[in-house]
Amino acid sequence: MKISKVEVFRLPTANSAQNSPIGCRVYTDTGLYGDGEAGMAYGIGGDAAYSMVVDLAKLVIGMDPLQTELIWETMHKRTFWGQNGGPVIFSGIAAIDVALWDIKGKYFNVPVYQLLGGKVRDKLRAYASQLQFGWGMVGESEQLWAVKPEDYAHNVKLAVDEGYDAVKIDFFDRDEEGKPLSFLDTTGFLTPKQYKMVEARMAAAREAAGDDVDIIMENHSLPDALGAVQLAKLAEKYHILAFEEPNSPTPQTVEYITKYTSVPIANGERIFSRWQYAEYFKKNLVQLIQPDVGNCGGISEVKKIADMAHAFDVGVQVHAAGSPLCTDVAIQLECTLPNFIIHEHHVCNRMDTSLGLTKYNRQPENGYFTIPDLPGIGNEFLREAIDHAVLHQIVE
Repeated sequence: MKISKVEVFRLPTANSAQNSPIGCRVYTDTGLYGDGEAGMAYGIGGDAAYSMVVDLAKLVIGMDPLQTELIWETMHKRTFWGQNGGPVIFSGIAAIDVALWDIKGKYFNVPVYQLLGGKVRDKLRAYASQLQFGWGMVGESEQLWAVKPEDYAHNVKLAVDEGYDAVKIDFFDRDEEGKPLSFLDTTGFLTPKQYKMVEARMAAAREAAGDDVDIIMENHSLPDALGAVQLAKLAEKYHILAFEEPNSPTPQTVEYITKYTSVPIANGERIFSRWQYAEYFKKNLVQLIQPDVGNCGGISEVKKIADMAHAFDVGVQVHAAGSPLCTDVAIQLECTLPNFIIHEHHVCNRMDTSLGLTKYNRQPENGYFTIPDLPGIGNEFLREAIDHAVLHQIVE
């Protein structure tokens, strides 16, 4: 069996500027194919990731798709820029790697999790992610972007009423009038006014959640270490489960933050390989890693990172903020990990932007995912969506 061609595409959504998935479909000469996704649907750089998948596809034509390790090393070592690479190159590698695992599962007629050692759990605890954006249902356009403390409480109650016992919120992304905070607003020490604003929001969320619901504090790497230490003190007061991306992910500054807080540090969506994670593990600078299968080299690389984490008693939550395909990839891997902690169910998977892209858009029931038993990753992009791609190329 050989790779015969790779179809690369960027899909339109209801808001393509904010969430436009980059995917690929790897074909074989036997008729089997597999789908993968590059994890740069949002932010700046998605077109670069699309082009990276195109470039990498040229390297793998004619190779045996079952040789995932050989192909991964080929993409990493023969590109020159792969070693110590960043999100663009590792997103490109990820898209192709995931598609190959999809093919491998279909070839052996088993779910990918069987090829990774089998399930250690039948269900995965999930948390409602990014509640500051709202928590509407799939197909609903109304989202309550939280600004006032009562907005945060409202969104938490929506998730808890659905059965979630864990949520994630960014309390420091907008001011009291709803204006997005700039990097100047979040750099340095928090002002007394900012501190009171964050505490009021956090207190409202905790009161709405009650004592039996975990809260993860999101920060999107916007504060620096000075403000992060102040936020960490609040996190302790309101029993925050994890302090996510407290500042720019550099080991030396995270080390400073850990000296002043007992709250576990979560990090990873902007850490892209096992080599970059190694320093965090050696110095115990992270307690919950969040590698994104779509920008961290795919299933092959994230499995290695998760196994490294296990040796340091570090938990795993795969970051998932792309199309619904990313959800299926994440849960195929997470169910095999003894050190799995919780799954991120992003609000984007409940919005109109998630519709019409993939065959399935799985949602948790009472805050838990069950693991599909379909061969491969258990999902694929719709042909209709691919045919309407805003960028499209076939590499043969």
